[in-house]
Amino acid sequence: MSGRRSPWSGAVALGATVVVGAWLVHDGTHGTLPPAPSAGQAFADGAIRPAGLSGTPMARSVPVRISIPAIGVNAPVTGVGLDGSGHLATPPDRERNLAGWYQGGVTPGQRGTALLVGHVDTTAGPAVFYPLGALRRGERIDVVRADGSTAWFVVDAIEVYDKTAFPDHRVYGRAPDPQLRLITCGGGFTKGRGYHGNVVVYAHLTGHRGAA
Repeated sequence: MSGRRSPWSGAVALGATVVVGAWLVHDGTHGTLPPAPSAGQAFADGAIRPAGLSGTPMARSVPVRISIPAIGVNAPVTGVGLDGSGHLATPPDRERNLAGWYQGGVTPGQRGTALLVGHVDTTAGPAVFYPLGALRRGERIDVVRADGSTAWFVVDAIEVYDKTAFPDHRVYGRAPDPQLRLITCGGGFTKGRGYHGNVVVYAHLTGHRGAA
C-alpha cells in the first residue's frame, strides 16, 4: 500500500475544514458568520433521498463553472486533488470566487457522487460558498461543463456536521445515480477552534442541456 488515505474517508472533509475559514480566524471580532441552514432543510427523519430519481446520466466532461441563482453564486471551477496528507485540497485562497471539483471522482452529471468544494471566506472576506447555508430544498444548481453542456441539479437537503463527527460515507459514498455534493465550512465559529464543522448540500441531476 502507498499509505495515501482514500479520498472516501473522513480525512477528506476534515482537511478542508482546517484550511477554509481564514477570514474569521484572522479577525474573529470583525467577521460576520455566514448564513446557517435551518433544521428544516435537512433530510426528513435523517434518511437520504432514495436513489433512482435523477435524470439520465451524462458522459464525462469536467466542470468549468457553477451557478446557483438563488444565492447569487456564479463562479469558475478548477480541479483539485489530495494534499500530501491525503486530505481534499481546496482552491487557492487568493481566488475568492473559485470552486474546486475533486478530479479523482466523477464529473457532475455522470453516474455517481460528484464533489465540489469552496472557501466560505478568506483573509480578504467572504468567498464563493459563503452563502451556501442560505440555500433551500428545491432550488437549482447549474454546472457548465467543458464540452459546452450544462448539468441541472436540484437541492435535496442542506446539513451541518461537526468536524469531529463528519459522516464520510453519507457524504462521499458512491451513488447509483448522478448526484452532487457542495461542501464548505460552517456550524458555528470560535476564535480558538475556528469553524466547528462543515455545511454540505445534497443535490441530484434533473436534466441537462446538450453540448453546443
